[in-house]
Amino acid sequence: MVIQNALTVDVEDYFHVSAFAKSINQQDWDKYPLRVGNNTRRLLDLFDEYEVKATFFVLGWVAERARDLVKEIANRGHEVACHGYSHQLVYNQSPEVFREETFRSKHLLEDIAQTPIRGYRAASYSITSRSLWALDILAEAGFDYDSSIFPVRHDRYGIPDAPEFPYRMKTQDGHLLVEFPLSTAKLFQYRLPVAGGGYFRLYPYAITKAGLSQINRRQQPFIFYLHPWEIDPDQPRISAKWFSRFRHYNNLGKCEARLHHLLSDFKFGTSESVLTSLGLINRIEQ
Repeated sequence: MVIQNALTVDVEDYFHVSAFAKSINQQDWDKYPLRVGNNTRRLLDLFDEYEVKATFFVLGWVAERARDLVKEIANRGHEVACHGYSHQLVYNQSPEVFREETFRSKHLLEDIAQTPIRGYRAASYSITSRSLWALDILAEAGFDYDSSIFPVRHDRYGIPDAPEFPYRMKTQDGHLLVEFPLSTAKLFQYRLPVAGGGYFRLYPYAITKAGLSQINRRQQPFIFYLHPWEIDPDQPRISAKWFSRFRHYNNLGKCEARLHHLLSDFKFGTSESVLTSLGLINRIEQ
């Protein structure tokens, strides 16, 4: 049996990334040229070429400035989901600020796309052991699933002992919410992150393919993510510490070609369709 996996895009621009947060003031974002529209449409065309649908986790800040882009994503048959509003790390926000931004973004996206927004993903996977309170707010906002927990050790994110595959959880306040964790492969006792993004650009493609294939051989779906700026090697360069620059700019010129291989090698659908097929969420009747 061929496993259907979730293909996802975090719709943000090159100057939103957490790696540059110390170099770029959020108040100055409007001073930077937007490239997210053209890059996202390139991904939409690529997905059309391979006849696959994806989930687009759209940043609220982007949605306010690119409403037509959100409409196009929905009109071309893809799932629109929420990436928060301001791309701030959840554990650096108060519950009150997180609540306001989350409800604001969800309502904005539903108004533009004219469809229920069922999924959420935090900036830089920043729902960790110190911000689990955010899951209750997601449930209260009416989300059916979250995809913010990375079951790895990392300097910015991760819950190392979290489940590896999609599951239904009970939040701290007793709400029910489905989690679609970011994908890892087993390397002896180590969980190797293979879900995409910077890892997709860092590893040789053969390592990514082997790790993702291992997950499917276990009869489980994986979830893959990337950002529109990752297929844009000509984006403006930001002055930042060397490690932040390495994380962001490493192998940008190779990402799109690798994406062609990925789309040829695996079967993909939206997060919503994968979770529905697993019986974790219910299908919405159109």
